[in-house]
Amino acid sequence: MNETPSTYSSAIKTIKSAILQSRYTAAALVNREMLSLYYGIGRYISENTRNEAWGSAAIQNISTSLQQELPGLKGFSASNLKRMRSFFEAWSPILTYRPLAMGDLTIAQNSAEQIDYQNIEIRPSLTDDMLIDVNELLSIRQLMTTELDKNSLDNFLKVSFTHHDEIIGKIKSPQERLFYINKVATEFLSVQSLKYHIKSNLYAKQGSLSNNFAKTMDSNTHLKAIMSFKDEYLLDFINIEDPDLVDEREIENQIVRNIKKFIMALGPDFSYIGNQYRLTVGEDEFFVDLLFYNRRIQSLVAIDLKRGKFKAEYLGKMNLYLSALDEYVKQSHENPSIGIILCKEKNNTIVEFAFRDFSKPMGVAIYKIASELPEPYKSLRIDCDALNEILKEEDGDV
Repeated sequence: MNETPSTYSSAIKTIKSAILQSRYTAAALVNREMLSLYYGIGRYISENTRNEAWGSAAIQNISTSLQQELPGLKGFSASNLKRMRSFFEAWSPILTYRPLAMGDLTIAQNSAEQIDYQNIEIRPSLTDDMLIDVNELLSIRQLMTTELDKNSLDNFLKVSFTHHDEIIGKIKSPQERLFYINKVATEFLSVQSLKYHIKSNLYAKQGSLSNNFAKTMDSNTHLKAIMSFKDEYLLDFINIEDPDLVDEREIENQIVRNIKKFIMALGPDFSYIGNQYRLTVGEDEFFVDLLFYNRRIQSLVAIDLKRGKFKAEYLGKMNLYLSALDEYVKQSHENPSIGIILCKEKNNTIVEFAFRDFSKPMGVAIYKIASELPEPYKSLRIDCDALNEILKEEDGDV
């Protein structure tokens, strides 16, 4: 009996799934081992440099000797060893070492005041002088008002050292650091995407959009919608010297030319449908500046660009767009369409009053473009990018 390719389809899917899962598990274990190693080395260096046990040139000398002992070794330059020290010092208030029995493989919660997630192995130390040995495990405890659950710990160990270094170098608050760690781990953000979100202050702006979602959407959908939009978007890829002298179409054209960067600003759940999307109502035609689909909310998202300050009459036009989209474009399984007015300025009190008599879900956000960033900030951004390139050339990607 000759078996057809279709006979094997189930087996192929099963084996493929097993291969991909194995690769993912192996990569996760490697990353976890690497973080443990870097944390331990950082601890060792910190304890010997901060108390002046070593001289000022010790880290450079150690790096040079390592290169000689292990030719071709990458990632252990003096600058990277200092990064490992910073990694330890940033997280040592939260991550602690506690002796545990190696056979205890359960996750223990000690008390309401202190939450410990045990049984995350730390590899044996490279030398007898390092203070991490095979009988020590990594635990995590509550710091101030930060709630650290098992997911936070799992995500911490999934995030690469390069991501960690970017976060601790730019963010001081433990709560905010954990926010970005969870964001990276759950949305698989690249380092470049992480840099963008930190620069645009996602931590403070996500969920702060002026909107009427609570009264126009069901409770489950409106919470998803709130967390999918920000109050302010940093469009630093738009370069217009005097935005007051151009119309919305020029801003729209630059967004379309940089659509990948704009989607990065919006978030990973957005898919681009088109610009100047035509809607025919009666005998008249209307055009939506930008139309997207959000997979998480399962809604069409219409964006209307305005170069100036928000005006209440903008909502009337958006309300018409949303009615037409729901009538002619929305699929039966999708949620009602959402409208976002993206403008240069807004008065939240005026926005709140303007929303009161509309039944369609809408929000009002503002944007900033490259020419509007403060000069010191622009200079700092350029210097940091150049420095990162130099470090990559010197050390390789850790």
